[in-house]
Amino acid sequence: MTCWPDGMRGIVRREHPHPGAQLRFDDVDGYRLTAFATNTRGGQHQQIELRHRRRARCENRIRCAKDTGLNKLPLYSFGQNLIWLLIVRLANCLVAWAQMLAFTNLPQRLWEPKRLHLRLFNAPAEIIHSARKIIVRFNQNHPWAATLAAALARLRALTST
Repeated sequence: MTCWPDGMRGIVRREHPHPGAQLRFDDVDGYRLTAFATNTRGGQHQQIELRHRRRARCENRIRCAKDTGLNKLPLYSFGQNLIWLLIVRLANCLVAWAQMLAFTNLPQRLWEPKRLHLRLFNAPAEIIHSARKIIVRFNQNHPWAATLAAALARLRALTST
């Protein structure tokens, strides 16, 4: 580390992978090693590592935003593109809330927007108006119809309480 700038330090963490995690080729004796470099002065290693992990979650949200249109500015003027960015932000918030509220304890909660779009948001369905109610009936041949129906039932239960 003699070639590193002054004040730089490397922090390595050893932990057991979470249950169900796919082991990687670089896992050592059942432990996963994660490392990062920082030039943060002071503070305990645990606090710095926690800040780093929170930043990683933030970068995951940025990546998801890019998947939903943040990396495209399709319009010509600044004002029009500002509206586009607000729509992208709204879409990301809706996806995040849907994952948190509708997909509790399910693997769909961790899916990226592209996978959600291909599997759930494109599910064929009929909208039926009957007895002053709106009913969404999913095609039962769709492989994710039961998952989507359960998620909508959870959301309806939240609004009725």
